[in-house]
Amino acid sequence: MRSLASIVLGFESLVLALVTPVMISVADVRPAIAVTVCVGLAVLALVATGLLRNRVGYVLGWVVQVGAVGLGFVVPVMFVLGLAFASFWVAAIVLGRRIEEAKRAHTG
Repeated sequence: MRSLASIVLGFESLVLALVTPVMISVADVRPAIAVTVCVGLAVLALVATGLLRNRVGYVLGWVVQVGAVGLGFVVPVMFVLGLAFASFWVAAIVLGRRIEEAKRAHTG
């Protein structure tokens, strides 16, 4: 589960960082705010990736998902991208648990 979740958060951090110039140029958000929000969420995604050994990493991952979807109120395309990554996040958790259960059943 952890490896799938880390892949989702890693790619999401790249997308969140790349939203910064879009917020500045298209949505006319002040650069300081755009950088703080977008790069902040990208860094939070990377921190969550590093903390996936603990429950707190998954909680932070959910915070990142909510933040990514919330960016859609400023940049509407982020509703689509945020929901896509949230779906990937849910799939990573569900499939990861199934894989871990299958491994336990096979070895146990």
